Amino acid sequence: MRLFLGVDGGGSGCRVRLTDADGHVLAEAASGPANIALDPEGACANILAASTRAVVAAFPGQSPADVMARTTAGLGLAGTVAAGAGAWLAARLPFARAVIESDAYTSTLGALGGQDGIVAAMGTGSVFAALRGGAYRQIGGWGFLLGDEGSGAVLGRRLVALALRAGDGLAAMTPLLAGVLDRHGGAHGTVAWAIAARPADFAALAPDLFTSDDPAATALLEVAGEEVAASIAHLQGPGALPVAWTGGLGPLWAARLGDRWPCVAPIGSALDGALLLARRSA
Repeated sequence: MRLFLGVDGGGSGCRVRLTDADGHVLAEAASGPANIALDPEGACANILAASTRAVVAAFPGQSPADVMARTTAGLGLAGTVAAGAGAWLAARLPFARAVIESDAYTSTLGALGGQDGIVAAMGTGSVFAALRGGAYRQIGGWGFLLGDEGSGAVLGRRLVALALRAGDGLAAMTPLLAGVLDRHGGAHGTVAWAIAARPADFAALAPDLFTSDDPAATALLEVAGEEVAASIAHLQGPGALPVAWTGGLGPLWAARLGDRWPCVAPIGSALDGALLLARRSA
């Protein structure tokens, strides 16, 4: 039996879906983060853990290694912008064939179903991509330290940084900012927390910004919103392409910015795109 595995791995977690040759879903599973630039060993372990769970659920009693050896895998992963990260991982995976692309690419494939359009993928990280006449173009997605405008991780990081500035008297202190500092035991406790925090930890602070009427939340979202809008505008060519908003923050940004361009509901998920990648590679 020919098998296909789709893997969607990001800064907050990893999801996999196993199907047969006819596209019937046999099993799904999840595990921890799978950013292959930030933590390649951890990402590899989480991808293997989720894949093994799916295989065991679909084929109890069979050797997971034997099942994976006849499986073609398509992986859309965060961190592929780091040179060599994809090749390093592919050499450590037990599949018959493993094709690794960015999670932005598989999100775009899944969301647009191969049609022309723009995808604004807004999760722990962020990236913007367009399909036009079959050609793929991507901007952003440079990671927590260098980009990811409008993402949960960057919004959370900016919130914490603004709280510290307010504590120094360099910005207006608001209830939201005071709460950030109090939650971690003041400025020094906040710094200690931030040093150990992962992007997903910062991202956990972001959703509440969209429902807050605190002036700090408003200011942070206004700046980030213009950054997000500039990226989408840059991908727009002659004739406005429809925008599909994906990721955990996608619906929140769509509600805030969606009236600037025609919007379409995502046709499928990043997992659908990863499976399409696997099938095209078989």
